[in-house]
Amino acid sequence: MSARLVSALRMPLLAVALAAPFAWLAPSLAAPGKGPDTVADVAEKVMDAVVNISTSQNVAASRSVPTPQLPPGSPFEDFFDEFFKRRQQQDDQNGEGRDGGRGRKVSSLGSGFVIDPSGLIVTNNHVIADADEIYANFNDGSKLKAELVGRDTKTDLALLRVKPDKPLTSVKFGDSDKMRVGDWVMAIGNPFGLGGTLTVGVVSARNRNINAGPYDNFLQTDAAINRGNSGGPLFNMDGEVIGINTAIISPSGGSIGIGFAVPASTATPVIAQLEQFKEVRRGWIGVRIQSVTDEIAESLGLGKSRGALVGGVNDGGPAAKAGLKAGDVVVRFDGKDVKEMRDLPRLVADTAVDKEVDVVVVRKGKEETLRLKIARMPEDEKAAAAAKIPTDAVKPEAKKSLGLELAPMSDELRKRFKIKDTVKGVVILNVDRNSAAAEKGLKPGQVVVEVGQEAVSSPDDVQKRVDGLKKDGKKSALLLISDADGQVQFAAIPLN
Repeated sequence: MSARLVSALRMPLLAVALAAPFAWLAPSLAAPGKGPDTVADVAEKVMDAVVNISTSQNVAASRSVPTPQLPPGSPFEDFFDEFFKRRQQQDDQNGEGRDGGRGRKVSSLGSGFVIDPSGLIVTNNHVIADADEIYANFNDGSKLKAELVGRDTKTDLALLRVKPDKPLTSVKFGDSDKMRVGDWVMAIGNPFGLGGTLTVGVVSARNRNINAGPYDNFLQTDAAINRGNSGGPLFNMDGEVIGINTAIISPSGGSIGIGFAVPASTATPVIAQLEQFKEVRRGWIGVRIQSVTDEIAESLGLGKSRGALVGGVNDGGPAAKAGLKAGDVVVRFDGKDVKEMRDLPRLVADTAVDKEVDVVVVRKGKEETLRLKIARMPEDEKAAAAAKIPTDAVKPEAKKSLGLELAPMSDELRKRFKIKDTVKGVVILNVDRNSAAAEKGLKPGQVVVEVGQEAVSSPDDVQKRVDGLKKDGKKSALLLISDADGQVQFAAIPLN
């Protein structure tokens, strides 16, 4: 069975089978050079701040009996289908079908930790998602009902509040950026509903992208994390929270030593905004970006692949006002290096609204510094990411180049491919099946807007630019491609 990502580490209340202990499998922490002699002192300080999160949800009753899955062609297949079909009809008539009945409660468990003695608790959003009731269960056996302060689905974080009779034991966030691969960490949580459980390991990797959300930047650890650990803290050896345990990779749902935690550097600004606004107000500059491949880097004269390539700029957005253009490569934002595309959205989102920042871009081989003012990400993010991205060009004329059959723009082609009036350039009629253009995903109906960062208006323009790039010793042609709606992206097509 192949490994799979288990992001929902909360667990339903189920019976757990016990396994015989194998003491010889456990490495001794006291062995020389194997790590700290003990973590008992640190654990004693923070254990009471870690809570078990229990939730319940009312769901409609379902009394219908599932139909047995018989092999196709079985002599009993028709009999069972008819029998269970009649049974379902009877249940529906009696009000006991999928939507009838008295309903039932579904319970689940997760973890969390107190960050303020007055009763603020951090956990994962998926731990409390869809819950009708939320309770925080403390190490001393006490239990308090919790209310949701705010949640953020993009980082899978949630902030809860309880009302204690006396101040609670709390923990503080540490600096996750200082954590190095190999540093010791300690996880405390509620695996499989067993209650407060401590495991120790190291930081296995940093900046992991597991495609869980747009701002992935996980710490990876081999400290045992299992179902029910979600929302629990990952501590450094000073007892500071440097991560929130969120996901594991596992073939069975149990720990195999590959766990992921949201770093404190990502969580801290999110939690602060949830406490202040009950929502997250992220920065936005109004650009669409894509990765800089080695081919694109060569085409743009970057030397090595780095930064985030601007594919389009929203009209009237901060980037447009600052002078950013399609084809610019953002290599530095507000004093921080943009090493790869996914760095930029995270840096922008974490920047305070209305702050003015310097943005360093590479434009036609030279670095330029632009200054822009951060805006708040619009509520409708699809509208924010899409549309109103101007693409400049002139008029057309036809031919074949780079494995593409090209034609000048016309009213007939606009109608056939439903191309918006704002899209200008050369229409792709066909793509050679075995061409590099096909490998890059180019399709009929798309429009070539630029070649080598110069606008084209005819197939002849495309060929002239290709010839010029070959003459200049370029290995690939950088095409700006638009779809029928005006959404653009870059594609580097080899010239040989």
